[in-house]
Amino acid sequence: MAAAISEVENQVQNQLKSVGVVGGGQLAWMMADGAKALGLELLVQTPNADDPACAIAHRTFIGGVADAVVTAKMAQYCDVITFENEFIDLPALRQLTDSDRLFYPQLDCLAPLLDKYDQRQYCDSIGLPSPRFATLQSKADLPFIEALVGDIGLPLVLKTRRHGYDGQGTFILHNLAQITQTWQKLGYQPVLLEAFVEFEKELAVMVARSFSGEVAVYPVVETQQVDQVCRRVIAPAQVPPSVVDQVEAIATQLVNRLGVVGILGIELFVTKSQQVLINEIAPRTHNSGHYTLDACNTSQFEQQLRAVSGLSLGSTDWKVAGTGAVMVNLLGTETRVSDYAEKRAALAQIPNAFVYWYGKRQARLGRKMGHVTVLTDAIQESTAVEAIIQTVEQRWY
Repeated sequence: MAAAISEVENQVQNQLKSVGVVGGGQLAWMMADGAKALGLELLVQTPNADDPACAIAHRTFIGGVADAVVTAKMAQYCDVITFENEFIDLPALRQLTDSDRLFYPQLDCLAPLLDKYDQRQYCDSIGLPSPRFATLQSKADLPFIEALVGDIGLPLVLKTRRHGYDGQGTFILHNLAQITQTWQKLGYQPVLLEAFVEFEKELAVMVARSFSGEVAVYPVVETQQVDQVCRRVIAPAQVPPSVVDQVEAIATQLVNRLGVVGILGIELFVTKSQQVLINEIAPRTHNSGHYTLDACNTSQFEQQLRAVSGLSLGSTDWKVAGTGAVMVNLLGTETRVSDYAEKRAALAQIPNAFVYWYGKRQARLGRKMGHVTVLTDAIQESTAVEAIIQTVEQRWY
């Protein structure tokens, strides 16, 4: 069997030489090492010539992520196309010739995931656990808000259904007046309402699925948010085995029911009663999986390329058994043009630290400028983890 798989992989690699990526931010930039290891060229579609992935792309196509005309142009030069983000024009991409064999994840797999309400409905339809939810479609739904809130309860979370990230378009609201006012400010666009979860921890997991149906689940991690933006990731999460089992079952069921080829990031809540609920699903690599670059045998970025190019999936095991990782995002604290060389040098002096700088010229409040991953064999000791976090954040913030 191993020989047969190897033969298939060799055939695929002989045929498939280039992967197009829709989006040119840091997620595409971090595909570089994986592409090199697999002998693949990366082509990138991105709005600006100075976006991070332009520095590593074999060829760059300038255009908005939702510009299917630019995507069609890129398709002429690559074998398959994958995605760095989900802000695409799905109907327009469906019009491209042979789109069912061009895009991975497949467009049919992306369809139920791009809109947060559709995502909730899909998870509900296949029996995956989520908070209670409802939607407001347009101003005509104003008379129904009170009844919907009564069903969901207060406080609740209001989310724009598309294009929200890093906490943008997400509001925790405590009364009917706040809900009505917030929706009015959003122009009565379609929004998702969902129950606020009193969680014990926020978790995340990366899961990949190949053409052959092989599934690879990465370690379950804890994410810590500040102002609704991911600030830290602790890998693996210090949770009971029963919680890990729930997360892995959710991830495996999701990718198999979708039949997806690619990688997904799943954000979850674990309640005080140790019940796991899905928060959001990202059909791509994810901030919570950055630690895999240094801690796992196969990074999430190489795994995405393996999946979409028809190769068998790589090992998700730790490079060194018994180790863990703490990842801290380097978020902008000011509006300034700087490469923060001194701060980066100070971060690099931390033992077992790996500093990633995304090459963005302009810093602004909350913008992800880079991240630091620190490997440790004391991941189960909360004081040791906290000391790592404090060391990184004192040198950056």
